[in-house]
Amino acid sequence: MKQMAKKISLLLLSAVILSGTGYFSFQAYAGYHETRRKERSALQQKKAAWRQLKQYVDRETSHYRGKAGIVIKDLETGWEYAYQCERLFPSASIVKIPIMAAVFQAAHEGRISMDQMVTMRGVDQVQGSGILKGQPAGSQYSVRTLTALMITRSDNTAANLLIQLLGRKYLNSYFASIGLHNTNLSRDMMDFRKRRNGIENYTTSRDISLLLEKMYKGTFINTQVSRQCLALLKRQKVKDRIPRMLPRDVVVAHKTGLERSVCHDAGIVFTENGDFLICVLTKSRCDFRVSKEFIARLAAYAYHTYKMKGG
Repeated sequence: MKQMAKKISLLLLSAVILSGTGYFSFQAYAGYHETRRKERSALQQKKAAWRQLKQYVDRETSHYRGKAGIVIKDLETGWEYAYQCERLFPSASIVKIPIMAAVFQAAHEGRISMDQMVTMRGVDQVQGSGILKGQPAGSQYSVRTLTALMITRSDNTAANLLIQLLGRKYLNSYFASIGLHNTNLSRDMMDFRKRRNGIENYTTSRDISLLLEKMYKGTFINTQVSRQCLALLKRQKVKDRIPRMLPRDVVVAHKTGLERSVCHDAGIVFTENGDFLICVLTKSRCDFRVSKEFIARLAAYAYHTYKMKGG
C-alpha cells in the first residue's frame, strides 16, 4: 500500500509540474508573439515615417533655388534617401573631415605623432574661420591641437598646417584608398588665386557620408579612433545649419562648409529613438541664409520623424 501511495503521489506531482510548465510555456509563447506583433507594428510605423520624410525632402529640394547633393540615412536599418549624391561640389571646409581622417591614419601608421609640435610661420596664417590667424608667428602647436581647432572652430590656418605636414599627394592617395573616389585636395584653404584659375577642391555627399558612417560604426581605423573623431565633431562651434532648429540638448556630430556660392553641413544626429546621418551639400547664387535654412529644415524634419517614433 505504501508503494502504491508513493506512486500515486509521484504521478500527482508530475501532473502538477507538467500543468505548471504548460501554463508558463503558453504565457511565454503568448508574450513572444505579442512582442513580435509590437515590433512589426513599430517597423510599419517607421517605414511610413520614412516615406513621409522622403516626400518632404523631395518637395523642399524641388523648391530650393540652387543645386543640392543629399544623403539621409537611418543608421539602424540602413534605409537611405539619396539625391544627386554623386554630384561634385566645391568642398569648402567640409573637406576638413577627410583631412582629420588622414591625420589619424598617419598617426596610426607612425608617419606622424599627434603630440609632435608644428611651428606656425607668418606666411601660414590665412583669413576666414579660426583663431590662429590672430596668434603670434612662431607659435607652436601639437598636431592634436591643430586637428581639434580645424574641426571645432573650422580653423583654416590649422588645416593648412596639417596639409603641409602630410602633403597633398599623401592626402589624395589616402582619400582614394578608403573609398572617397570623388574627393580631392588641390589647393590650400583660402587660396582664392588658385580658385580663380580653376583649381578647386571637390567632394560629394556620398563620399562624406561614407566616412561619417565608418566613424559611427567604429570601423574607421578602430573603435577608439572612431570615437575620438566623433568627439571632435560633437564639439563643433558653428550651429546655424543642422542643429539650428533642433532642441538644444540634441547631440550632433557634424562639420560645416561655407565659401563663395557653396554652403554645406554633414553629420550624425543622435536621438532616443535611433540615430541618423544627414549630409547636405549646396551650391547657389542666393543668399547664404537661404541655403542655411534649407539645410536646417531638412534636419529638423528628419529629427521630428524620429521623435514621433517614440510616441
